Amino acid sequence: MSSSQRSDRHQAKPGGKGLHPKNLHKQGYDFTSLIKSHPALTPYVKANAYGNLSIEFADPKAVKLLNAALLKHYYGIVGWDIPEGALCPPIPGRADYIHHVAELFGELEPFANQASTQTGITLLDIGTGANGIYPILACQMYGWHCVGSDISAQSLENVARIIANNPILKDRFTLRMQSDRHKIFDGIIREGEFFDVSVCNPPFHASQNEALKSSQLKLKNLARNRGETKPGAASQALNFGGQEAELWCKGGEQMFLKKMIKESQLFAAQCRWFTSLVSKAENVKPSSKLMRKLGATEVREIEMRQGQKVTRILAWTFA
Repeated sequence: MSSSQRSDRHQAKPGGKGLHPKNLHKQGYDFTSLIKSHPALTPYVKANAYGNLSIEFADPKAVKLLNAALLKHYYGIVGWDIPEGALCPPIPGRADYIHHVAELFGELEPFANQASTQTGITLLDIGTGANGIYPILACQMYGWHCVGSDISAQSLENVARIIANNPILKDRFTLRMQSDRHKIFDGIIREGEFFDVSVCNPPFHASQNEALKSSQLKLKNLARNRGETKPGAASQALNFGGQEAELWCKGGEQMFLKKMIKESQLFAAQCRWFTSLVSKAENVKPSSKLMRKLGATEVREIEMRQGQKVTRILAWTFA
């Protein structure tokens, strides 16, 4: 039930163009500073065809080390790691989601010092995966209190190790196991509990085969960007990772959104804003229509751009 691999991918320059004004990554990756913060990244940083420092984005280890370096350098998180094959999220895009969500509550400023005073905002991450990225960023950028849920015990165990390595997260980020893979909020939001916002990156694909085809297309695009006619042998792995619940579910993104929207109505009094990424533009209109049919008093479509890539956040409330 966690994040999808899909077309969100790292780029050599994450494209200041279009990123949120408060995004720390809007000027691209400063590899010189990153390798100083995280020396393990050093062997993977080389000049690309344009003479700029970059990494081989088809190499899953390089991408994972880049994430660890970004989280350490900009957000003070040490020891971030994920199991082999788990989804490796692009940090600039994930930070953008949290910045846009923050605007639902007015002009909240990111912390100048990540260890400074906490706020009272509470966030629920549906499908936090093995990376726990949305709560980590929300804790470190805004001081929010976060709950991450998932159907995978292995994923939650990995996030628990990340939290244990970073005492600053201990009182801000807690984990909950979803024991029923057919439920989303039920079994996670407790009686009498209230969240300000929920976030989610739904499984994108409807089957393993569909996910594999998407990964192969992604590798071809990366190879073409390097001037190659096809992916090299070193590029055959799923460079951004992703396991079953992270990548696909029956009915794909459309059915997952439908289920989430219907269940959100049952918890209308316990969450101020529900939000979700929507990768396929054709899923926005039917999702918005269903929200209004079920009594949502406000629906917002928030567009996020990263270079040429466009994704959307749908936000709805019954308040």
